[in-house]
Amino acid sequence: MKTQIKTYFNRYVEFSDAEIDEIFSKLTLKIFQKKDYILREGKICTNRYFIISGLVRSFYIDNKGNEKITQFAIQNWWVTSMESFIKKTPSAISIQALEKTEILIIDKDELEKLFLSIPKLERLFRIITENMLIATQRKNDIYLQMKSKSRYDDLINHFPDFIQRVPQYMIASYLEITPEYLSELRKS
Repeated sequence: MKTQIKTYFNRYVEFSDAEIDEIFSKLTLKIFQKKDYILREGKICTNRYFIISGLVRSFYIDNKGNEKITQFAIQNWWVTSMESFIKKTPSAISIQALEKTEILIIDKDELEKLFLSIPKLERLFRIITENMLIATQRKNDIYLQMKSKSRYDDLINHFPDFIQRVPQYMIASYLEITPEYLSELRKS
């Protein structure tokens, strides 16, 4: 796991072995089983989560009682409820494991201390947060303006393993189409 973290971090910012050791000492490993909640809507999110292995989804329940999936996250991705994490307010989303998932957890207070002792870690998290913002904007500004078939094709091309790992109704929710229409797309 430490090697995985080091490889991931050094893609963006170069860290020494001593710095990686210090960071790693503040991470907590937790294993979630399929359907376990990492975070429930309404709870204050005090952590950022790094996925070692597995698959999770972020979602909320709309005013009609429907689940709306906002994100899937896999190995080497960070996931959190950003607004709740930053503002210390109840989370508007839930985060749930879709399969057995190993996660390294960093507490907000510990992360802030690490930012002071290893300033370039703050740069790393700025880059990670910028990438998350780009993905969110891409989904909101471009992705959802595409036709349903184009969104589906894009998902298959960029994340082919999702189709095998994620139930069809969840993919439909993420693509904002009905499961029936997704079934038609898959047939064609």
